[in-house]
Parts: sequence; C-alpha cells; structure tokens
Amino acid sequence: VQLAESGGGLVQAGGSLTLSCAASGHTFYAMCWFRQAPGKEREFVSSIRWSGDSRYYADSVKGRSTISRDNAKNTVYQQMNNLKAENTAVYYCASTAKYYSGTGGYWYSRQETFENWGQGTQVTVSS
Repeated sequence: VQLAESGGGLVQAGGSLTLSCAASGHTFYAMCWFRQAPGKEREFVSSIRWSGDSRYYADSVKGRSTISRDNAKNTVYQQMNNLKAENTAVYYCASTAKYYSGTGGYWYSRQETFENWGQGTQVTVSS
C-alpha cells in the first residue's frame, strides 16, 4: 500500500498550487485530503468517491479548492487557489475501501474512515 503526495512547496499569498497523490498496491473507494497546521489538529479538506461525481469539501475551502481524480493513474489532485497564510500546513492524502451511500458527505470527511495515509507534503504560503 502506497500513497505518494507531491506538489507542495512555497507560494505567495493569492497564488495557486496543485497537489497530487498517486495510490498503488491497493483498491479503494474514495480518497481525500486532510491538512495539519503547526500546533493544530489535522482537519478535513476534501474527498472524492472513485466512481460517480460525488465530492465533498470543508466549508473553509469551498470555492477556492477543487478535488479531482484520474482513474487511469490512480491519482487524486487538489487544486488550491487564492491561497492564504493560514493555509500553511502539511497536506495528507488518504484512501479507504469503505463504501457509504447516502451518508457519504459525513463519513468521507472523517479521519477514522480512511485506512491508508501518505507521508504528507508541506505547503507554505508566505504573506
């Protein structure tokens, strides 16, 4: 099981960044992004089912972030626009084989749903 994040780095406030996460060695039903800022708990950013069009976002990133996937590459992306200093964090991707139907918006935003986690990629937004 491997999840390899990439795309983090240093960006100026107002800039954009796209993170990638390539999954291998396992099957999954959904993937997600969480982030952890210094001194804070890990928090949900976005998630996406691996079939269909369901995507879920934290209120804090709605309108400024887009999660997408490439099924052929087993890769999930997180495009972030108009970045702010408070977006500075380590961003983690994760995957789960769990399937939730009507309550996906709740379960696919919770850490405990996801079994496999990447090592994280640092995003630093300078003001």
